[in-house]
Amino acid sequence: MPNDHHAAIRGQQFIGGQRCASGAAELISLRADNGQPTGYRFHPATPAEAAAAAESAARAFAGYAQLSADRRADFLDAIADQLDALGDDFFTFATQETALPLARLNGERTRTSGQMRLFAGLLRRGDVHGARIDCALPDRTPLPRPDLRQYRTALGPVAVFGASNFPLAFSTAGGDTAAALAAGCPVVFKAHSGHMITAELTAQAIERARVQQGIPAGTFNMIFGERAGAELVQHPAIQAVGFTGSLRGGRALFDMAMRRPQPIPVFAEMSSINPVVILPQALARRGRQIAQELVGSFTLGCGQFCTKPGLIIGQRGPAFSRLIDELVARVNAAAPQPMLNAGTLEHYHHGLRALDAHQSLRHLAGQRQAAPYLANAQLYQADAALLLQADPLLKQEVFGPVAVLVAVDSPEQLQTALEALQGQLTATLLADDDDQAAAGLAQLLTRKAGRVLFNGYPTGVEVCDAMVHGGPYPATTDARGTSVGSLAIERFLRPVCLQNYPAALLPPPLQDANPLNLLRQVNGVYTRDPIDSSAKN
Repeated sequence: MPNDHHAAIRGQQFIGGQRCASGAAELISLRADNGQPTGYRFHPATPAEAAAAAESAARAFAGYAQLSADRRADFLDAIADQLDALGDDFFTFATQETALPLARLNGERTRTSGQMRLFAGLLRRGDVHGARIDCALPDRTPLPRPDLRQYRTALGPVAVFGASNFPLAFSTAGGDTAAALAAGCPVVFKAHSGHMITAELTAQAIERARVQQGIPAGTFNMIFGERAGAELVQHPAIQAVGFTGSLRGGRALFDMAMRRPQPIPVFAEMSSINPVVILPQALARRGRQIAQELVGSFTLGCGQFCTKPGLIIGQRGPAFSRLIDELVARVNAAAPQPMLNAGTLEHYHHGLRALDAHQSLRHLAGQRQAAPYLANAQLYQADAALLLQADPLLKQEVFGPVAVLVAVDSPEQLQTALEALQGQLTATLLADDDDQAAAGLAQLLTRKAGRVLFNGYPTGVEVCDAMVHGGPYPATTDARGTSVGSLAIERFLRPVCLQNYPAALLPPPLQDANPLNLLRQVNGVYTRDPIDSSAKN
């Protein structure tokens, strides 16, 4: 592939395998470290272009969804190969746009290509089909049973919104795009304004893989501009939405989708304070280690992770007081870090001002002044009453390197406080293995979060089959799914039952001979065996 992308950055929409732009180049790409222009401008999509992208995806849908699972897997692997081949110039632009260090971006690139390969493996394994077969029972009384065969099929074109904090793993070729493409759903991606060059170069990589593999044009589309997102969600061709971002943004898209003549599912990951609960026995034994690990977790990446621990809860006592002292010292010593962009930094300062203004919160640590475009870590302590009364301020995520401490007076008060929590992406319990109080609290936390950690820290989301990156509202709009891990594909699939179908018309996953060698549920038993005459009676 070419090593120099400078001439290739056109700032135009990707629609149906073509580049187009009918409006002026009004969107300016900015450096994250100083707010200065990178020198590149982008064209916001017009309403007509947003509609054209959705319609292009709709035209591609039938052909792409009917490709075999192996063909789609090959496409995903080809995308992964193109991502892995991105050169130094790509990372130069990504660093300029996000201020993320090269090591972080390299790791994120590996995760992004790894997600593609994870779904490719899922497709080849056959789990995606979800085949269930109940053979006909013609002699059953009082009524015979027809032949019933269920499998899962693609939902339709999906609109995907890129995240600000992960310019690769949750963006153009990120988890939502990978899951939708794996499911057989064409994608219309709405690029994030914070890293438009990164998005364009990534989209070029996807398009190279599409052409190489002979995948239908329109299977992947990308548009720029903030207003285009609303028009995408309202377009009748779009059948689902994947979103990672703020509670306000995700809820607005959800409400918009529900007001459509045909409402569609919105899978939005939005807001989480990711509580960490420290039990007294563990705190007494390893308080200094916990303090070090906690500060490392909530300041990692300048606190710009959706799983950043924002609320730390422990029981009042000498050990908790020592923890506070350790946390204060470490936060005061933490170096300022750059944030993703000026808007993110301003939102962080806005959140801190709200904490400062609350009479029941006390600022404990953190330098107040920082160099331009840098953020300092901060630590606050809140009265337990705020948590017990579900004060709205403690529910709000402050995106950045800040945490709030709460000291409860008793195990009973801790139980009450945790009951008052709303839905979370993660909840963490720091406890000794022999602590008798841990079991009940862990069970309580499973009702509040999509991922419950025991003696770990949530800033690190493994991409694998068992991962859940979701949770009850307001963490997400649909607690039944995940945006990370192979289960994410199920958001973009729907079940279909075929009744009394002629054998010649059955799709391969449901054929008697089981040509794909799938593990299927046949008459209530999981098996890879073909269906013979005895199984049908």
